Amino acid sequence: MSDVEEFDAFYADTSWRVLGQLWTMTGSRAEAEDAVAEAYARAWQRWRQVRECDSPEAWVRRTASRIAISTWRKAVNRMRAHHRATPDQELAGLGPDHVALVHALRQIPAEQRRAIVLHHLVGLSVAEVAAEVGAPQGTIKARLLRGRRALAGWLDDLPDPAHIPHQPTTRTESTNG
Repeated sequence: MSDVEEFDAFYADTSWRVLGQLWTMTGSRAEAEDAVAEAYARAWQRWRQVRECDSPEAWVRRTASRIAISTWRKAVNRMRAHHRATPDQELAGLGPDHVALVHALRQIPAEQRRAIVLHHLVGLSVAEVAAEVGAPQGTIKARLLRGRRALAGWLDDLPDPAHIPHQPTTRTESTNG
C-alpha cells in the first residue's frame, strides 16, 4: 500500500471521530474543523514518522487540541492588547437613529447595502465604490438609487426604534455583495 493510500485510509477511519472529540472540546464545529484539518495536514507532512507512533490517531488528536488551544490563546492575547490600548475610552450607546438605520440596512439586498455604506457612510465616490466591488459605475449608481428608495420605505415605516430587537450581522451578510 502506498503512503497516499495508507494515509487516506487512516483519515477515512479516524477523521469523524477526531472531529467529534474536538467539537466537544471546543464547543464550536467551525473551530474544531479548522484545528482538525490543520492537524491532518501536519500529519500528512510527517506521515512516515506519525504512522510509526503507538497511535497515529492520538497524535492527530493531540496536535488538533494544541492548535485549538493556540487559537484561543491568540484570541485572548488580541483582546488583552486591545484593552491595554484603549483603557479609559467610553463607547457611546447606540442611539435610536443608529438602531433604526442598521435595521433598515439589513432589510435591503447585500449589494445595495454595500454600495450605500461605502458611498454614504465611508465617503467613497461612485468610481471608488465601483473599483472596490468590481462593478461598473452604472451598476453602482443603480444600486445606490434602489437602495436609497428601499431604505426610505423602511425608515418611514419603522416603529419606535427602541422596540427593534438587536440582531448581530452574520459573517455571510457582511461579506456579500
